[in-house]
Amino acid sequence: MPLLGRLAIQMKLIDMQQLNAATDMQQLNAAERGQTSSSGEGKKIGEVLLDLGYINAAQLEKLIEVQRGVIAKHRARKAAASAQPGADVETAPPAEGSATTSSGAPESVEEPQAAPQAVPPTLQPPSTPHPPRSRLVAEPVDGDTESLMLSTVVPSEEDTRSLHRLLQHAVSQGSSDIHIHTGAAARIRINGVLTQVGSETLSAEDTEAMVMAILSESERLELLQYGELDVCLDVPGLGRFRTSVYRQLRGFDAVLRTIPPEPPTLDQLGLPSWIAKYVNYHQGMVLITGPAGCGKSATMAAMVNLINEERQEHILCIEDPIEVVHPSKGCLVNQRHAGRHTGSFARALRAALREDPDAIVIGELRDLETISLAMTAAETGHFVLATLHTNNAVRTINRMIGAFPSNQQGQVRTMLSESLRAVISQRLVPTADERGRVAAFELLVINKAIANLMRDEKTIQIRSAIQTGSAHGMMLLEQSLNELVRQGKITKEVALGLAEEKKLITAG
Repeated sequence: MPLLGRLAIQMKLIDMQQLNAATDMQQLNAAERGQTSSSGEGKKIGEVLLDLGYINAAQLEKLIEVQRGVIAKHRARKAAASAQPGADVETAPPAEGSATTSSGAPESVEEPQAAPQAVPPTLQPPSTPHPPRSRLVAEPVDGDTESLMLSTVVPSEEDTRSLHRLLQHAVSQGSSDIHIHTGAAARIRINGVLTQVGSETLSAEDTEAMVMAILSESERLELLQYGELDVCLDVPGLGRFRTSVYRQLRGFDAVLRTIPPEPPTLDQLGLPSWIAKYVNYHQGMVLITGPAGCGKSATMAAMVNLINEERQEHILCIEDPIEVVHPSKGCLVNQRHAGRHTGSFARALRAALREDPDAIVIGELRDLETISLAMTAAETGHFVLATLHTNNAVRTINRMIGAFPSNQQGQVRTMLSESLRAVISQRLVPTADERGRVAAFELLVINKAIANLMRDEKTIQIRSAIQTGSAHGMMLLEQSLNELVRQGKITKEVALGLAEEKKLITAG
């Protein structure tokens, strides 16, 4: 790809399709000139863009000026690198190794600066500065005009060791999440509270190198093209980590969620035994809901493990990424990573109906198509277990219905009232001794009365029906919180802070 063409895309003067057209025109002109004359190189790409009307004369002049500056900076960096004794630095080509400022003009990437590694307090930082690192640059693929064409450092073995030391420290402290953040010390979340690890501030390059040590080369290129990526890191002897990597203002960051090496059980998670009855369905849908970080994935993993141990069926899991790995026990378990093993949740669900599953597990109901296909699967004789980011049972139903256009919502209400079996909404609440967290639940069981309220657009009355439906096992979040206060597991102040109807918190 011509340098001037790359600059024109970075400055948002043209798109990839226009550049491809100009390049084809340039090659055609060169071929025609080669037939009639052995001299002359044909028109430059800038002139072709001008002839095609994609840019004007002033823009072409600006592009040429910027191109000269990029080439001059590239040559200066290369000369400075070669002048350092023993230096072995791979310099990226101009424009590929350059970032883009808010005005659209390329800005050279700073030379790597040696800095001490930030490591857990129990570990010693390296005694010598890290040698300069080479860089990896993303190229647009097949006319992809959405590519950010970012660049990053290539991690070394020491960067990987630093990452593993941090993960080892986090696991030993029982943390749920690890934050690697540019311009600050690493942090880990223990019982819902973020705690700083050590006192060393991570430089942009050191953070970048640790983050890139998480990814394979193909995953790094995908991150550089789009700016964010979800993967699962598997470290032998240490565990699995659900990882979100993303580009932010200061550089690349990562958040890693620790995953148990084996599927958890209800007892290990401290969950009530009544949850087990909601995996006994062979048709219909059960939803596990709650805000981020409330333990939905762990609860669902325990329920899947229960099915796996007690039945002889086919379980198909669709996740992004795959978290807890389920070996086939009584059941045959297949786990598919949306975006890796299949294009998307929706594509996997469409194919699932031809793959003879008995239970379909969906990592998250993200969009209308996924919700629609999940409801269809539940209606056609499959048991569907899925999660959704909603705070309570009533909002879950409204969210499911509201995802559809208004002219379809009447039909959706009927479908949902027939396919939905239960909604388990949960929160993780700090314990009274501040040494852990305990789960509080809201449970909605779909019976004839609830189904009629859903069909008749009376979802506002469902909350009252839950409050009076204890005979069917139903409970409001406030009722669960009140019971935890009565048992002394949580404080009344914490319960009042989470309750929507504070008058229902009567214990304590």
